[in-house]
Parts: sequence; structure tokens; C-alpha cells
Amino acid sequence: MAASAPVVTRFAPSPTGFLHIGGARTALFNWLFARHHQGTFLLRIEDTDRARSTPEATQAILDGLKWLGLDWDGEPISQFARSDRHAEVAHRMIEDGTAYRCYASKEEIDAFREAEKAAGRPPLFLSPWRDGGTPPAPDAPYVVRLKAPRDGETVVEDQVQGTVTWKNETLDDLILLRSDGTPTYMLAVVVDDHDMGVTHVIRGDDHLTNSARQTLIYRAAGWETPVFAHIPLIHGPDGAKLSKRHGALGVEAYRDMGYPPEAMRNYLARLGWSHGDDEFFTTEQAVGWFNLESIGKSPARFDFKKLENLSGQHMRAMDPAHMLQALSDYVASQNMPPFTEDQNAQILAAAEGLKERAKTFPELLEMAHFILGQRPFEPDEKAAAQLDTVSRGMLSRLTTRLQHASWTQAALEAEIRDFADSEGLKLGKVAQPLRAALTGRTVSPSVFDVMGVIGKEETLLRLADATG
Repeated sequence: MAASAPVVTRFAPSPTGFLHIGGARTALFNWLFARHHQGTFLLRIEDTDRARSTPEATQAILDGLKWLGLDWDGEPISQFARSDRHAEVAHRMIEDGTAYRCYASKEEIDAFREAEKAAGRPPLFLSPWRDGGTPPAPDAPYVVRLKAPRDGETVVEDQVQGTVTWKNETLDDLILLRSDGTPTYMLAVVVDDHDMGVTHVIRGDDHLTNSARQTLIYRAAGWETPVFAHIPLIHGPDGAKLSKRHGALGVEAYRDMGYPPEAMRNYLARLGWSHGDDEFFTTEQAVGWFNLESIGKSPARFDFKKLENLSGQHMRAMDPAHMLQALSDYVASQNMPPFTEDQNAQILAAAEGLKERAKTFPELLEMAHFILGQRPFEPDEKAAAQLDTVSRGMLSRLTTRLQHASWTQAALEAEIRDFADSEGLKLGKVAQPLRAALTGRTVSPSVFDVMGVIGKEETLLRLADATG
């Protein structure tokens, strides 16, 4: 790979299901590497498995990438649409002597392998057609096989795994074109990556053996191989292979759970890659820092607690306008009614208090219940316990004083503290029932913030509801 070549990466999912968390991390690493080098990030849909590929799955992948904020360059490429090009390369390789037509039947191949096993040898099929021969019939079906080297070694200098070596005697003459003329995955990937100008193939280390076979195809086609970087897979917190019980869900599930996309990008970047001890960072910082050398060789462990912690940090880092837009986007994604103009204004005014404890958008909506709910506020069980007979009597006396209070946060705090002193109570003994009356909850932003946001008239009306 020429040192001066512009970086081109790709994400190449199969549209047979949702964009799962491992695929999302692979897409992110390719995106970060391309953006770091001011290169190109391409998207290829590997839809050659026509029985399992669906338009719905393709759309789910596109939607997942868009939600994560991973923009690709150009239009998505369909692998299936390039089948003629794949076949063209295979037939050119036959002409060049690096591939051949194999007429062996399935029965002949099975018999050969059984005989090799019985003799204690690896059951690699050695085709009698490797060096040519007369077809059994003019129209006999055949597959096209790679004429792989039989001795020596294939070496891949992987940017994550290091030098990886395979003895060529363990690599068979893999099929490039099936008997119906359709290309295999191995051929299609190589041709597409070459034609798309891909310089770096960054993917899960479950593809590591594929890199050996694909390297042989590159060489047989007379093409330069890309740089390979095989990243470790993601495991669950218990060290077992990631499954649905660990969080191997589609990225839309994380969207629906209410994690901000920037928090997901931050967390996914830390699954297998690091920049010193930095845990919390922006996407811009990740782009500036990202390199292949800092990807570890050990499997990363998915941890919901760490994700939640990072999500809370990103929530608190949002400026009010961004927080409101992100929350509005979440509400739209869940088919909830949009905020009114008054609600938008109040959410902006309350933004700092709202995001203080929230780790997800549902938690943020719960904190904003005092804005989004309607009178009369029905207290939840914990809030109702705060509104006993004694507390309601105390709130009635407080209401009389608030009717004449100046409506600034400082004045309200001074008024309520003075009231608490006059009642012989600590501030919390007044603030908690007051919060329950104004919000219907025991958790909310500062009660003084709540009063400032909803205003004097609404505050007094809610107190009347709670004490009447």
C-alpha cells in the first residue's frame, strides 16, 4: 500500500438482521480511521445471500448508522448488483492460469475427502482438474476454483494481531464461482474492495482466516492487498461471547432505551481502543486521536453500568439547545406527541437542573414531568406519602406567604428558609412536601428552579390542588 495513498475504509454488513452492537463498533472504527486521515468511508451492503437479505434489514442498517451519526461517503453499494463484475474477474483469472474450471461432482469430492481422512491426512480436496483436462461433456457443469499455491506460506502483517502465518498446504483451492455462475463471498469481497479502492480493511477477528484466503485471491488477480486490521470481538461482562442477555441488541434498542448517540459513540470507541486513561471524550476528540496501534488484542467487555455512566456525563455536557433538540428527536423516535412551544421554553429554562441526574432520555422526561404533566398533578406513591395532613396544613400556611413573595430564585429561597425557621423545621421538611405538591414526584430539579420555571400563578394553583 503506497504511503501517500488516501485512506479508504468500508463497512460491509449483510442485511439479514439488525445492526448489532459489534457491527456498529466495526463501522465506528472504520469511520473514525477514515475521518482521522481525511479519507473516505464507504458503505457496501453484502446482499448476495438473496434468501436471507431483506430490504427491511438494509433499511435498519442505514437507520442505525444514521442514528449513530456515522455518515458514509457516496451511495451505498450493493454487492449483488456487481455479480457480473465478480464473474468477469474469475474468468480472467482462468485465462491467466491462476484459476481453473473444476468438473468434480459432490459425490467425487465427498469420496476424496473420506479417503484422505481414512489415510490420516487433512481432508483438503485436490481437484484432478487443477492442471486442465478435457471436460466430461461439452455442457458439463463446473465451478471455478482458485489455483492456490501448494507449498510455502501466506503471511498477513495485521495491524492489530501482528504477523500471522498460514502454511499453504492447509489452504485449499477455494471456489470462486459456483456452478450456477454466482460468485462466492470470498471472491466478491476481494473484487469489491479492490474496485472501491479500499486501503484498510478493519473488521472483527472472526474474519482473520478469511484474510489469508483473500490474500491469495488478491495475488492471483495481480492486485495489491489492503492493510488488514482484525479487531477482537466484544464479550459480555462475564467474559463469555456477547449474547442478547449481555446487550447484543440492535442499535435501535439503545436508541429506544434513550442513550444519546454521542454517548454510544464514546462507549463503543472504548470497547477495544483507548487513548491513555481517557474514558469520557467527544467525537471530535476521538477522530483526532484514533489510530490502529491503540487497539488491544484482548476481547472487550460490554458493561451497561459504564455505558450509563458515560451517558450521564454526555447528558450533563449538552448545552440547553442541544439537549432540547436531542430530547425532541428521542420523543419523535418513540412516536410520542411533540412538545408545545411553552414546553420547549420551559425545558430550556430548566435544562441545567433537568440533566443533573439523568442518564437517559426517559429519565430526563421523568425529571421534566413537572413541565410535561398537567394539573391536577397526581402524586406517585412516594410523593403522596409526603402529603399527609400535617404537611398539607404547613403548605397552606406557606401559600399565604408565597402570594406576596418576589418571584426570583434568591427571593424564593430566602422566603422559604425564613418560613422553615418560623415553623421550627429544617429546609428539607418544607422542600420535600413542596416538591411533591408541585411535581407529583419526590425527585426533580431544585424546588426553587421548579417554581421559577412554572411561575407564580401555576405554583399557587398547584399548591391549591394539593392542599384543597
